[in-house]
Amino acid sequence: MTREQKDNLFVLVKSLSKSEKRQFKLYVGRLGVNEDSKFLTLFNILDKLSKYDEATILKKGIVKKQQLSNLKAHLYKQILISLRLNPSHQDIRIQIREQLDFATILYHKGLYKQSLKILDKAKNLAIVNEEKNIAYEIVELEKIIESQYITRSLSNRADELTVQAKELSQQNVVASKLSNLSLQLYGHFLKTGYVKNDIESKRITEYFNARLPEYDINTLGFREKLWLYKAHLWYSFLTQDFLACYKYAMKWVSLFYDNKDMIILNPVFFLRGNHYLLEALFYLRQYEKFKEYLNKLEDITNEKWFPADDNIDGLAFLYIYANKFNLHFIEGSFTEGLPLIDEVLEQLKKYDNRIDEHHIMVFYYKIASMYFGAGDNKGCIQYLEKIISNKSLQMREDLLCFSRILNLVAHYEAGLDYNLDILIKSTYKFLIKMEDLYEVQKEFIKFLRGLGDIYPHEVKKEFTKLHKKLKEFEDDPYQSRAFLYLDIISWLESKIENRPIGDIIRDKFQATLI
Repeated sequence: MTREQKDNLFVLVKSLSKSEKRQFKLYVGRLGVNEDSKFLTLFNILDKLSKYDEATILKKGIVKKQQLSNLKAHLYKQILISLRLNPSHQDIRIQIREQLDFATILYHKGLYKQSLKILDKAKNLAIVNEEKNIAYEIVELEKIIESQYITRSLSNRADELTVQAKELSQQNVVASKLSNLSLQLYGHFLKTGYVKNDIESKRITEYFNARLPEYDINTLGFREKLWLYKAHLWYSFLTQDFLACYKYAMKWVSLFYDNKDMIILNPVFFLRGNHYLLEALFYLRQYEKFKEYLNKLEDITNEKWFPADDNIDGLAFLYIYANKFNLHFIEGSFTEGLPLIDEVLEQLKKYDNRIDEHHIMVFYYKIASMYFGAGDNKGCIQYLEKIISNKSLQMREDLLCFSRILNLVAHYEAGLDYNLDILIKSTYKFLIKMEDLYEVQKEFIKFLRGLGDIYPHEVKKEFTKLHKKLKEFEDDPYQSRAFLYLDIISWLESKIENRPIGDIIRDKFQATLI
């Protein structure tokens, strides 16, 4: 399965709200452009199209084919300028940069004192709001002005600016190193998932320690602490130290709750921190805390003061609903969770251009798991096929692997065993390409490959043998994660006891509450 390629300009036009479209047309009017201007005509054509169609545009005769790309680029730029002028997009970063632009203009006009006055206000605003990269830019411009014009504003002005530039530079270097480390660890996680043995764990630990910069926690500001906690969080996730994950995700989230203004300035990081906190609690099976923080996150995103735009709304949906699925998985309430599927599919249409394909496939895996737990194996297979048939997708290897294994199980459960041998062979072929498979995966594939040679009356006995073998891995720190993707042990118990898997998982959950 491949997704339809989208034209960037068309996607931008379709993302505009009614008020933003009205603002654009008013902006064009202020430019004194004729209503029949070609770029405005192109805008109106794109606005009416349901999908991008270059042939339809060219039929309108507003421009020749070889000129269309230039016209589109011009329209794209004008829309962005219009959006920048829209009050709803005037966040603190844009305001600070706008003041920096004003000060630069005044400097070039030779109005040094006016420029310095604006720069001083902009710099203080940047520092207060942890925008230290912009603050450093401002200090550098202040130094240029002071070196060219004797303002006599302060006798120790040169020393003050030099010290300020040095402090900001050091803080920016620490933040940059920590953000680089965090991003590199995240990239590693997306590619391979969790470490699977001591060798991988040692390699990641050495990688992390070699790149972790020296720091004094007492001198770190909000931004530096945020990147520090993020780097530790990803290291902890990779090494499957979920208590440490919880610790650093909690530090991350608490950092925002202790600095509420930063939630408004950095809502994306706030949402992500809460998502990782919930993920750590899910892995630790801390049901009460999980439910508490999920409800808290949903409540706060519904507050009137919480920022709202297309990106934030999409991310809030992504993180809240992914964890609503996880809540049902903890409880074993699969049938009760089925209505979530239609809600998610509807929202995925709404946020089609704002949620990346990887996260869509993660939702498909969760939907498949929900159907499997509820006993709807054909529904499960339908969504797993969307993942398996997507040849262009770069997903975590472990998720691709378990999609294929769950697909085998669902085919077996649905009685679709006419092509089970072919499925087993293709799955085995896929798995042997992967490095260092979980022992759980190896044992399970070995079991499935031998199913065809087992007499019907001996199947339950073989289920029991496999169950006993896999139970040995349940407390293994490297192997136990496999059971979070696919609860094979509960499935085997359901076959041995001849009960639905949802009932087995629900009973285990109820036992933890006693």
